[in-house]
Amino acid sequence: MLNCDLHCHSTASDGLLPADAVVRRAAANGVDMLALTDHDDVAGLSLARATADECGIAFVNGVEISIEWTGLQIHIVGLAFDPASTALNDGLASIRAGRIERARRMGAALEKAGIPDAFEGAMRFAGNPSLISRAHFARHLVDSGVCKDVRSVFESYLVPGRPGYVDHRWASLADALAWVHAAGGIAVVAHPGRYKLSAREMRRFLAEFHDLGGQAIEVMSGSHTVDHVGTFGRLAREFGFLASRGSDFHGPGESYVDLGKLAPLPDGLRPVWDAF
Repeated sequence: MLNCDLHCHSTASDGLLPADAVVRRAAANGVDMLALTDHDDVAGLSLARATADECGIAFVNGVEISIEWTGLQIHIVGLAFDPASTALNDGLASIRAGRIERARRMGAALEKAGIPDAFEGAMRFAGNPSLISRAHFARHLVDSGVCKDVRSVFESYLVPGRPGYVDHRWASLADALAWVHAAGGIAVVAHPGRYKLSAREMRRFLAEFHDLGGQAIEVMSGSHTVDHVGTFGRLAREFGFLASRGSDFHGPGESYVDLGKLAPLPDGLRPVWDAF
């Protein structure tokens, strides 16, 4: 089976490495096909594709879109689309427009929790200020000694119920799928095992995703356990979804799995790359 890694990030959003370095690392790790899927932006794709051509690996246009479903933030990966699509770019721009305002509210919330100047600190880690995210706040809190690592920052401050978390209105599921499809792409549910959904809620979400034309789910993800792989493999078969595989690599020392180092997809699933 091809070593495909269809979910990773660069400094165009919240990754630690520029797009060309991400591609070179993937090639060195034996990746045959790579998709760069920065959050809510396609700015890194042209450099990534040019570098992939130099390295002799296949490249797929990607993006990870932030949506809200029943009050929960969920991510949809778009793959193999036209990055010049007006509908997609306008939609992504509408999401980016709200990120700085959310970041200011996060900074205010952290200041109330006794952590001053968190917004300014996070902005120093944001290579693309319009895409400032929780990861940039996490890196600042680690750098300033508040927490020992990025994961502990999220657990203590940046998830629902913690003092640095703030609600935000993202795109709807219908909007995100419409943008991806208008650009000729394939819509994929990113790392479904990470969402705080009951089994019934997950089935309801996947049914809605299916009815709106969603085509695939990530069965293999850097954050998935063996149980997650079994569960989402079964759900992929049940709903007729294609199966995707992606490390969700953000950078050395910050990621669950390095580029291209995931186990293969389970037998009996149709890989999403068959549709490219």
